[in-house]
Amino acid sequence: MTPGKSYLSSDEIRPLAKRSDAMGLWLVLHCWLVIAFAIALFAVWPNPLTFVLAVVLIGSRQLGLAILMHEAAHVALFKTRAVNEFAGEWLCGRPIMAELSAYRHYHLTHHRYTQTDKDPDLALSAKFPASHASIRRKFLRDLTGQTGVKLLVLQVMTAIRLAGDDDAIDAAKTDAAQAFKSTDLFKSLAVFGTIGLAISLIGDWWWGLAFWVLPYLTWFQFVLRVRNIAEHAATEVSENPLQNVRTTHANWIARALVAPYWVNYHLEHHMVMHVPCWKLPAMHKALLGKGLGAQMRIAKGYGPAMAEAGWGRL
Repeated sequence: MTPGKSYLSSDEIRPLAKRSDAMGLWLVLHCWLVIAFAIALFAVWPNPLTFVLAVVLIGSRQLGLAILMHEAAHVALFKTRAVNEFAGEWLCGRPIMAELSAYRHYHLTHHRYTQTDKDPDLALSAKFPASHASIRRKFLRDLTGQTGVKLLVLQVMTAIRLAGDDDAIDAAKTDAAQAFKSTDLFKSLAVFGTIGLAISLIGDWWWGLAFWVLPYLTWFQFVLRVRNIAEHAATEVSENPLQNVRTTHANWIARALVAPYWVNYHLEHHMVMHVPCWKLPAMHKALLGKGLGAQMRIAKGYGPAMAEAGWGRL
């Protein structure tokens, strides 16, 4: 469960794993401030360009909320456990129709059995390398809302039948691969709908649909897939922690639109999963300092990562 102990000493890991309530608060606040900024940008300069930019920025921060919920699932978002659970559930998870406890169970299973037959995410990476046409079709479904609608339907079906622990594996086999199951979908719908209503009350009646529902159904699904592909697609199917997961270098544009909150350092995250996301760059440097760079699966950017997964193949 902690592969990093094979490469880093406990004394080296301990400072990296130190959590911070102040940093956790800033990350959550930053995520919501970017969403507010995107809406304000359109409010001040309403035109097609600012509309599209707002949808993209909000969709990327909905991914940001998913990443911060992921942090909370590892009890790494806040040092104080009660605050970690509350923020992960109500400020990060429920707003994007997810549930912290259900996601935690699913995701820790992924960490325990990474790239093995018991990995609930194996179905994601097993599809790659894929053809350029196949990946393009997936991206098109994401950006046109087809994946998002499928995700909502899957969540409703899961909530109604309240199936057992195999739901995570069943969900992972669909294109809506991050369909977090929820034992009480109505709580998530209430939070999701309340945010949309609040946005409409701030602006016009259609703003909630345009600046919360639309990003969720489109850009959020797209960047969620890009992230999934970059992390495990076309990696080594083995228990080698340096090759069964990928770290992807991200420039400031990628960090703003595709990979917020250091999610691109995925190999490092798998090394020691309770290290807070904001300390993953330091862990990356520590691993490189051990002379492991040549052994680590690292992509120079999201373009090269997509190429490894088959983007550009006939």
